[in-house]
Amino acid sequence: MTSKRAKPDIIFDILSAISESEGSMKPTRLLYKSNLSYARLKLYLESLIKQGLLAVKKEGDRKLISLTQKGYDYVAKYRQLKEFIESFGVTEI
Repeated sequence: MTSKRAKPDIIFDILSAISESEGSMKPTRLLYKSNLSYARLKLYLESLIKQGLLAVKKEGDRKLISLTQKGYDYVAKYRQLKEFIESFGVTEI
């Protein structure tokens, strides 16, 4: 049985997917990478944009979701936190 992802994990998955894609990604591609429904992804994107972790860029008729510096910082700090927790052998509760 798989466990549900916690909100911080979902945020990390969204931001790291964009980070690994050179800092910007089309919304449809992000939908597949984040493994969320359209409605849930839309809610997360709205929240992350308001918090300054993501920005929307338009290139012609294309819409791209891009990571801000604050978003890159979140990804780096979250990775450090995961490594710290895993160093104690705690993986899941």
